Amino acid sequence: MTPGEELLFLALGGSGEIGMNVNLYGCRGKWLMADLGLTFADPDYPGIDLVLPDLEFIEQRRKDLVGIVLTHGHEDHIGALPYLAADLKVPLYATPFTAGLIAGKLEEEGLTGQVELVVIDRGGSIELDPFKITFYPIVHSIPEGNGLLIETPFGNVFHTGDWKIDEKPVLGVPTSAEAFRAVGDAGVLALVCDSTNTFQETPSGSESSVHDGLLAEVEKARGRVLVTTFASNAARLETLGRIAVETGRRLAVAGRSLDRIIRVAKATGYLTDFPDTVRFDEAMLLPRDELMIIATGGQGEPRAALGRIAFDSHELKLAEGDTVIFSSKQIPGNEMAIGRIMNALADKAVLMVTERQAHVHVSGHPGRPELKAMYEWIRPDILVPVHGESRHMREQARFGLECGIPRAIVQHNGDVVRLAPDGPKRVDQVRTGRLVLDGDVILPADGSTLNERRKIAFNGTISVALAVGRDGRLAGDPVVRGLGVPIEADRDDFIADAADAAAKAWSPSGDLDKRREAVRLAVRRCATLWTGKKPVVEVMVVEMQAAGSGR
Repeated sequence: MTPGEELLFLALGGSGEIGMNVNLYGCRGKWLMADLGLTFADPDYPGIDLVLPDLEFIEQRRKDLVGIVLTHGHEDHIGALPYLAADLKVPLYATPFTAGLIAGKLEEEGLTGQVELVVIDRGGSIELDPFKITFYPIVHSIPEGNGLLIETPFGNVFHTGDWKIDEKPVLGVPTSAEAFRAVGDAGVLALVCDSTNTFQETPSGSESSVHDGLLAEVEKARGRVLVTTFASNAARLETLGRIAVETGRRLAVAGRSLDRIIRVAKATGYLTDFPDTVRFDEAMLLPRDELMIIATGGQGEPRAALGRIAFDSHELKLAEGDTVIFSSKQIPGNEMAIGRIMNALADKAVLMVTERQAHVHVSGHPGRPELKAMYEWIRPDILVPVHGESRHMREQARFGLECGIPRAIVQHNGDVVRLAPDGPKRVDQVRTGRLVLDGDVILPADGSTLNERRKIAFNGTISVALAVGRDGRLAGDPVVRGLGVPIEADRDDFIADAADAAAKAWSPSGDLDKRREAVRLAVRRCATLWTGKKPVVEVMVVEMQAAGSGR
């Protein structure tokens, strides 16, 4: 898997899923990485918050990796850097705002100075032989989104990153049709393109259009107003800051990620007019109609600010007649978590507004009209959809062909695709996977620890302790304890039955492991008869010594 006289593409994350983006380009013995993101855990990962890509493939070839280029600062594009970048031992390249976010993450993990971070001017270029990479400003829901023009001896690739078309962005510069047409004029072999909103028939809309909808809702509110949005959407924060001033409300900000985004944005020339904020204790002393809160947690995260406010475990409080505005899109999979918080707010008689009731949010990803415009600007020979589930990528491939792109290929994580010469062609498949951050330890997502935890979560666990004399016979009744086993009111009867099953299954002689296994199976059979479940059963044997033996 050393690239020869060819141009290869390989996704280690982000193809067949939304999140955890990691893309590799291979040419003349070298690899270039674009983005290194993470995703957030779902109930399949008990006790886990963060899921990371397994980089085994490129870690084994890190001497051939020339660098990591970052398109923008969202967690699904940079979030894994503090946990995995140090092992790769290559420089990171990012524009100032993204670099500021990365620097903060590295500092939190004690990696400042251990990972080289190179700041690239917006529109700047770098040469990492055999690749030349130029950063093209592109609008997204975070400052300094970048598309990457990757020039190689076998053709040019335009890697969009996350993007949309916005002629009136609140922060940054508008999407430049002229700049992208110039890229297309120079010739583009492949367009590697965001697929998130490929089913959306309308454009995503301008960030500036959200102002009037949000202003109207805040003006209607009679009590405290809380607006929850994606912390990284600095343009939305700019809008909300202006609305606070326009409506005469003081501003409180709740959430560490919001504090970080605001700090980095100000340091890199954004949010320069953002109003001063008030402390939480000061906020609670203000008249109710003079306070606006911006808070994290709109996706239902229980430990984020909104969740804690909803359940009265935060210094900031809401009550009857207050208003919460969800200035964000509900991410699929978060419906139950968001509903839980909404129900808690409803119990307080708090009014709620979502994008379904008012124009309070626009997406940061391209709908079909925007995709079509990009195709016409770039005019690639090959379309490679990424950043989507299978249905999104297949639909974009179909749509791209319909729009006149000559060739398209739908790949998934681990597919090695030759783009040139004679591409696109799937030429190999490499192992990919997921890692989890469990406390301070990184583990395989399908390893023994998580598998055991899933079994315990689903079936419960039973421990059996046996005291055994020198003759191998039981020196007392087995001690049985159950956790998470559905026995409730019958617990005492079940414990007695399980202890009896353990005693009958124990043999005083023979191989210890086989005798222990016989007890384990007997107790599990007993539990299955009682509950229909197959709990995890652990058997401990304690060998007793005779009195006066000195042991």
